[in-house]
Amino acid sequence: MTTSKSSPAPDLDSPDLLGPDLLGPDLLTPDPRGPVLLVGGYGTVGSELARLVAAEHPVLLTGRSEQRGADLVRELGGAPHAAVRRWDLADPAPFTAAVSAVVGVVNDPDDRVLRAAARAGVPYVDVTRWTVRLQRAATVAALLRPTAPVLLSSAWMGGVVGLVAAALAERLGGADRVETAIRWDLADRAGADSVEFMDRLGLDYEVISEGRRRTVAPLTEAHTVRIGDHPTRVARIDTPEQFTLPLTLGTTTATTRIGFSSDLSTRALLAAKHTGFFRWGRGERWQSARRALLYSPGAGGTALLRVDVGHAGRTLTAVVEDRAGQAHLTAVGGLLALRRALGSDGAAAAPAGVSFPEQTPRPDRVVADLAALGVAVDIGSAPGLDAAA
Repeated sequence: MTTSKSSPAPDLDSPDLLGPDLLGPDLLTPDPRGPVLLVGGYGTVGSELARLVAAEHPVLLTGRSEQRGADLVRELGGAPHAAVRRWDLADPAPFTAAVSAVVGVVNDPDDRVLRAAARAGVPYVDVTRWTVRLQRAATVAALLRPTAPVLLSSAWMGGVVGLVAAALAERLGGADRVETAIRWDLADRAGADSVEFMDRLGLDYEVISEGRRRTVAPLTEAHTVRIGDHPTRVARIDTPEQFTLPLTLGTTTATTRIGFSSDLSTRALLAAKHTGFFRWGRGERWQSARRALLYSPGAGGTALLRVDVGHAGRTLTAVVEDRAGQAHLTAVGGLLALRRALGSDGAAAAPAGVSFPEQTPRPDRVVADLAALGVAVDIGSAPGLDAAA
């Protein structure tokens, strides 16, 4: 007869709980005077964010090709203001750098950047994640017990929707309902990562509606809503703020819908949904066809969205407009998130661990902060919601 020895209790402070094969050899070192590391810093959104951040901090841009970022580095003034290095997240070669903060501006499917920042105790911001990846990132961060802020700013347009919702909630004393309507300008520039949600239009998702959880299908419950001067037909889409707002603001109904600047294109998208294309057309074989419905970037357009917040029988509406386009608006959200993580927004730095943009301690400053960066926010009451069809 043999007796077994009890296994030692796991060390809850050890990152090995996440699996040694997931740790990676990357080594970031915190340096308060070091550059802000922008992972994916010369893509469509990354370039916009680099220009904004470089006005306040030195920047280190990374991506799969140093050559692609060289022109942007020269534009930003070169060393000591900006530099570029190769970091291909699909390449296991280790990456090392001493940085003051990290902003993820490219898909990080294995949470490699998040893990490196969290283990190093470096403030981390991400503006690229869709809901399920944001949920996973929050779990990974919780297990790593970071000693620095992890600000998951992936609500629509770099967390701008969450910030505006918080600003309206502060004026109303709460936010029972948050309804967002997005007008996607087909003439605007867009990076391929920004339309990744097209690959999820065949997947149902969970929302909070009237205080209860329910599952809905994308591109359903279509409405026509006036966004600024534009009546726009919009339908449901899965976005992270529908997950976070009930947790952070106590919202009992959170809904986000999207439509195109072209009504014909919106109706074509809804028709594709009706045929079941986004269910039977999954996988790599149909990826180009799915994305072609939306990814046709032009020379530039206007980012336009509307946020309605209701509380205790009152409703406030904000129309957000950025004439520099959706890439710029996302970059603005990323810059405000970086300021929050570093405590350079006039308040103490965000606490260690996971937080979301709508948890800003300065909701009364949101509109002014956006305006200072070229984003107009018009708050008032607005007509224009037709019956669902």
